[in-house]
Amino acid sequence: MEEQIIRTEYSEIMQKSYIDYAMSVIVSRALPDVRDGLKPVQRRTLYDMHELGIRYDRPFRKSARIVGDTMGKYHPHGDSSIYGALVVLAQDFKMGIPLVDGHGNFGSIEGDGAAAMRYTEARLQKITQEAFLQDLDKNVVAFQPNFDETEKEPEVLPARIPNLLVNGSEGIAVGMVTSIPPHNLGEVLDAVIAMIHDGSLTDQQLLEYIQGPDFPTGGIVVNKSELAQIYSTGSGKIRVRGKVETEKMKGGKECLVITEIPYTMLGANIGKFLNDVAALVETKKTTDITDISNQSSKEGIRIVIELRRGADPEYIKNLLYKKTRLEDTFGVNMLAVADGRPETLSLRQILEHHIDFQFEVTTKKYQVMLDRELKKKEVQEGLIRACDVIDLIIEILRGSKSQKQVKDCLVYGITDGIKFKSQRSQKQAAKLDFTEAQADAILEMRLYRLIGLEIDALMEEHKKTLANIENYTDILNNYSSMADVIIRELKQFKKEFARPRRTQIMDAEAPVLEEKAPEDIPVVFLMDRFGYARTVDESVYEKNRESADTENRYVIHVSTSQRLGIYTDTGKQHLLKVSDVPLGRYRDKGTPIDNLCNYDSSQEMVINVLPIEKAASCVILSVSSSGMIKRVEGSELQVSKRTVAASGLAEGDSLISFYPVRENSQIVLQSKKGFLLRLPVSEIPFKKKAAVGVRGMKLSEGDTIEACHLLDAQEEEPVNAAKLPSDEPAGTIRAGGRSVVLSRLKIGTRDTKGTKPRG
Repeated sequence: MEEQIIRTEYSEIMQKSYIDYAMSVIVSRALPDVRDGLKPVQRRTLYDMHELGIRYDRPFRKSARIVGDTMGKYHPHGDSSIYGALVVLAQDFKMGIPLVDGHGNFGSIEGDGAAAMRYTEARLQKITQEAFLQDLDKNVVAFQPNFDETEKEPEVLPARIPNLLVNGSEGIAVGMVTSIPPHNLGEVLDAVIAMIHDGSLTDQQLLEYIQGPDFPTGGIVVNKSELAQIYSTGSGKIRVRGKVETEKMKGGKECLVITEIPYTMLGANIGKFLNDVAALVETKKTTDITDISNQSSKEGIRIVIELRRGADPEYIKNLLYKKTRLEDTFGVNMLAVADGRPETLSLRQILEHHIDFQFEVTTKKYQVMLDRELKKKEVQEGLIRACDVIDLIIEILRGSKSQKQVKDCLVYGITDGIKFKSQRSQKQAAKLDFTEAQADAILEMRLYRLIGLEIDALMEEHKKTLANIENYTDILNNYSSMADVIIRELKQFKKEFARPRRTQIMDAEAPVLEEKAPEDIPVVFLMDRFGYARTVDESVYEKNRESADTENRYVIHVSTSQRLGIYTDTGKQHLLKVSDVPLGRYRDKGTPIDNLCNYDSSQEMVINVLPIEKAASCVILSVSSSGMIKRVEGSELQVSKRTVAASGLAEGDSLISFYPVRENSQIVLQSKKGFLLRLPVSEIPFKKKAAVGVRGMKLSEGDTIEACHLLDAQEEEPVNAAKLPSDEPAGTIRAGGRSVVLSRLKIGTRDTKGTKPRG
C-alpha cells in the first residue's frame, strides 16, 4: 500500500488536539454531572461497590478490593485517584451527606491523611443504596461500554436527590474551575417539592426554602444579603466565620473557645491558623493572648485562646476575624456538565435539571414496571382460563406425542396427531387460542395450583395486577400523578435522612478593628560591630552603661514608637521600626540587622544609624570617598518606603560619612595619603539628597577620603552619631604616622588639598 502524506496546518492540529484534551478532562474527569452531582471516578466507585454487593446492611470490605476492582473494570487512572475519591466520600466533615460508610482511619478534620487502603474498609451508606442505586435494574439510565468494552457502566446514576447541591463539588479542569458549597438536605428537598408544584419560582423565591450553604463544619455565613445575587448568577463570594464563645476561667481570666471553623479552614489550615495567632503575639499586634491550645477531639472542634486578665474579648475576636482565617471567603462557581457541556448554573437551573431528570427516570421506571405487570396479567388470565378447561388440557397432554403438539393445540387449535377421547373434546380443543406466553405458563404449571385455595389466590393476585396496571398507567399519563410519586419519595428521604442545619446564616458587619496605639516605651538600641541588634530597658542600660558603651558601635536612646534609619556605604537608607527589634536582657546576643530590615551585609556596610524622627529636625552632612560633600535637610529622610536612596553617588563612589551637624560646627576631612582639611560646616552648600554634592577636598591620583571628623564631638550632639574608632585621646587622630590635635589645624577652604602633617 502506497504511503499517503496529508498536509495540514500545524496550528489547526494543535488547536483540535488541545480542545479534545480539554473536553476529555472537563467531561470525563474534573467536573460533576448536574443530574447526579458526581464526577466519573465517584460514580464508578459507587457503582462498583453496588456490583460487588457491598450494601449498607452487609459486612465491610477492604478498600483495596474496591479500588482494585474499580480500576480494573471502569477507571484506569491509577489507584491513588480512586482511593482519594473513596476517602472523601466517607468524610463527614467534607460531605454534607457521606455516601460511603468508612471503617478505620479515613483522615481527620485537622488534615491527617487516611490510612493505606490495605488497612481501611468501606461499604455503601443506606442513603446511597436507596437514593442513588435503587432502580438500576429497571433500565432507568443508559449504560455505556467501559474503557476496554468488556463491561457496561451507567452514564449517570439515577440519583433521587439533588446531590450537586447537597454535597457540593470542587474540581479544576482545563481553563475552568467548579466550587459548589454543600447545602442542607431537608431544605433542598423542600425547594424541589415547591418547584414541582410551581415551576415559575425564581431564585429569590427558592431562597425562602434554601437559606444558603450548610457546611459540615458549621460556622456562620455573614453576607446573607449577597446570597440572592450569588445564586442567581452561579458565582460570587461567601464570607464564612468560625463560631467563637467566651468562657470564664479561674482567677477572673477569660478565654475564647472556637467551637466551629470555616469550611475553608479544613485540614492543614487549622495548623496555619494556630501559627497565625502565635504570630500576632510575636509581632506585638496584641499582648492580651497568653496561650493557645488545640483541644479538638472526636466530639468536635475546640480551640482555646487564653486571655490576659482585663483583656477585651470582643476586641480579640475582631482581631482574629481580621488578621487570621477565622473569617474567610468561599468562592462560589456553580459549574457542572449539563447536556454534555460545561455550564455555570443558577440555583433555579440546577433544580430544573434535577426535576427533569427525576421525571425522565420515573417515566422509564414505571414503563418497565407497567410492561412487567402486563406480562403478568397475560399469564394470569391464561392460567385462570386453563383452570376452567383443565380436563381438556389434561386430555390434550395425554393424547399428544410432543410438547410442540400441545403448544400448537393450545395456541392455534391444531389437533392433528392428538388422540382425543371424544369428537366433542377435539372440537373444543380446536377452539383454543391461548397466547404463547400463556401456553408456556400452562405447560409449566404444577398440579397443586388446581387446589381451590390456590385458584382463589390466583384470582386475588390478578386483581392486584389489574390495580397496578391502572395505577402505573395513570402515573405515566398524568403529570400530577407522577409528581405525587416523586414528592412522596422525596418526603420519605427527608424524614429518614435530613438533619438540622449546622451553618448559621446572617448579615453581620465587617469586623471593626480599632488599632490600639502601641505603648510608647523608652528603650536603648544597641548594635555591635558584627551587626547584631537588640533593645534593652533604660534601667538595664544604666546598670551596664560602661560595658554597653564599650562593646557596642551604636548606642541610641529611642522609644518603641520611633523608627531608625540604617545608612550604608552604597548610599541607601533602610527603615527599621524600633518595635521590630527584640527587647531582651542585656546579655542577649541580639538579632542580625539583615533579618530586621532590607539591609544585606554581603553587599553593603553600615556607616551610621539615626533615629528618623529626631534627625528630621537636623541638618545632615554627607561625605563620599571621592571627596564629594553636601548638607541635606533632615526632613528629606522622612519617607514611608522601607528602602530609599539617602544620597546620590557617582559610579564607583561610596558613602563614608552621614551624620547630623550644626551651623557653627567644623569638620576635618582625612585622606588615605594623610592629608587633612579643616572646614567650617557653614561653607558646605545645601543640596537635595539625590544630588551628588560638591567637591570638598581636592585629591591626588589614587587618594580617597577615609574619614570625616566632627570637631564639636565632645559637646552635646543633636543626635547620636557613629563612634569613630580611635585609640587616641579625644580630639586627636593619627595621620601621617603621628598624632594630630584637630583643633590646632589651620582652617582651610573647600576644594583645596589641605595639609599633610610632617613626620
